[in-house]
Amino acid sequence: MCLKWKFTHAADAAARIVIQNALFLGRKRVSTLTMPWCTYTDPEVAHVGLSAEEAKQRDAAVETYTQPMAKVDRAVTDGEEDGFVKIRVEKGSKRILGATIVARHAGEMIGEICVAMAAGLKLTQLSNVIHPYPTQAEAIRKCADACNRARLTPRVKRLLEGWLRWTR
Repeated sequence: MCLKWKFTHAADAAARIVIQNALFLGRKRVSTLTMPWCTYTDPEVAHVGLSAEEAKQRDAAVETYTQPMAKVDRAVTDGEEDGFVKIRVEKGSKRILGATIVARHAGEMIGEICVAMAAGLKLTQLSNVIHPYPTQAEAIRKCADACNRARLTPRVKRLLEGWLRWTR
């Protein structure tokens, strides 16, 4: 296999691009794919995009938001508190650059991040995604909520507190 990714789903994606380009005179490139991977251990380890090490090597301005599974109601209920969701975003824009999920169902959860990355969504936008309650994917929304809270500068916080006092 000539791809840097050695996964069945990577070969399938590459084959689809070859067929699309051959039949429809396309110009799609494998290098533009958002390629996740998952190691099916217990807990599973899933990843997509830029890792912390790759961000450091590129001198990328990155912010990381982490949600321990021990703080996700469904994980606690299922006795699956081991693990975390970690999402890296571009500092300033909040565009999702990568994610690592270590959790019992990481392979199912990473897909939401892949869709967001492929669509160019910001992590803050995932805060608006309604997840059924309780699900372990709620950890993703909790990371997005933390990203939104980080945007609340001390000045904005003071203004909001003053406005709330005034409206009472």
